[in-house]
Amino acid sequence: MAFNVSTFRNQMKYDGARANLFDVQISFPNAFTDSNFRRDLAFKCKSAQIPGGTIGVVPIQYFGREVKFAGNRTFQDWTVTILNDEDFRLRGAFEQWMQGINTHGSNVRTIGRAPTDYTRDAVVTHYGKNGSVLRRYKFRDLFPTDISPIDLDWGNNDSIEEFTVTFSYQWWEAENNNGSSRVIV
Repeated sequence: MAFNVSTFRNQMKYDGARANLFDVQISFPNAFTDSNFRRDLAFKCKSAQIPGGTIGVVPIQYFGREVKFAGNRTFQDWTVTILNDEDFRLRGAFEQWMQGINTHGSNVRTIGRAPTDYTRDAVVTHYGKNGSVLRRYKFRDLFPTDISPIDLDWGNNDSIEEFTVTFSYQWWEAENNNGSSRVIV
């Protein structure tokens, strides 16, 4: 088969999805009454991922051969990168969330004992070049497990601090662009 640019371009009906057209919304626990956290995060979340999927394998030995069967689905942790502002609002909110799950000094939970007290949902919305919603991914029952350090450096000029937050969650769901057809995974 000969190389043909026109054939390739015709396969890209919509000119390709763009990785920079997205926003992230995370609902914070009820202890955070400031609704601006969600809005701030939508503007300051620099990077995130559309989740992957993993199904385990159950290998069984049979007469010297390995036979593989499908196992259970697992969900890898999800990480977002956030731009830090001088008010430390978002960083402080994530630190407070983790502090509520397990305090530094006394090793107790102050945010509530039930998982519904410390877990929340998040949504990554992927947009098309015309502003339409291409797809939404909803992360169910997530909570932060790691906040990265922020490196300080006298030689680091003309840059804005960033940090990552890693979350564990129970599962994710994908929603098509019209919102009516949800694929539950």
